[in-house]
Amino acid sequence: MSKRDERYQRRKLQSSKATALISIMLVLFMLGLLGLVVLHARKLSDYVRENIGFSIYMKEGVREAGIIQLQKTLDAAPFIKSTEYITPEQAAVELQEDLGEDFISFLGYNPLLPSIELKLKANYTNPDSLEVIEKALLGNPDVKEVYYQKDLVHMINRNIRRIGLVIMGFSALLLIIAVALINNTIRLSLHSRRFLIKTMQLVGATGWFISRPFLWKGVVQGMYAAFMALIFLGVILYFSQKELPELVNLQDIGLILTLFGFVFLAGIILTYFSTFFALRRYLRARIDQLYL
Repeated sequence: MSKRDERYQRRKLQSSKATALISIMLVLFMLGLLGLVVLHARKLSDYVRENIGFSIYMKEGVREAGIIQLQKTLDAAPFIKSTEYITPEQAAVELQEDLGEDFISFLGYNPLLPSIELKLKANYTNPDSLEVIEKALLGNPDVKEVYYQKDLVHMINRNIRRIGLVIMGFSALLLIIAVALINNTIRLSLHSRRFLIKTMQLVGATGWFISRPFLWKGVVQGMYAAFMALIFLGVILYFSQKELPELVNLQDIGLILTLFGFVFLAGIILTYFSTFFALRRYLRARIDQLYL
């Protein structure tokens, strides 16, 4: 073979490796990007649920000490995220700002009752839990009314369930596509070396001896592809935070690092098993089948 042919074959092999690396990187990047969307969707749904307003209106004449004691009891409850005691005077100021006029001067007294504003943890904002919490609060003799927008709560929970099902279905579909794409990419990269694999087998090399270097190269390729995908995911996160600072409140560093670890392991595992099954196919194939 002439030097020109050798250079051509070398460039062709390098081009094939680069194409396979970029293809695997793009697939892993899409998996990671979908993972970020799922994580942020979960945090966003929790954020929306935990910011639904719940108000406990106390009966007229209840002492402030009793209200503060109830607030402390609620703060210790596992379903409470935060509480705020609103005095009648504070409620009057807020209402005057909303109405734009002094209704107390018109009425001659302040009709507003003291209240406690609640924010519940996301896991307790489903209708069944809310009914139990509402009954427990109304069992307190100092509580007059528990108010929250039930229709809004039902709508939020219903939409979150629908969005969750759509995201889960899309995630499963993308995972299947990702596995198929990586598998086909590995098979194509090994296709040009099928005769070398069969020749080594015919001269007496064992299957493990033949497979070991290819499997190692596949693992290294998966590591490189995953590392490149993680770099791009990091860039996406950086610029998204820069353009939308509110995203910082929705991010969990622990979950993001777990996602990055999953992407890295997925790159290694998928390339290893794709290489393994592609090699097994060529090792089991007859010589005449290699020309197909």
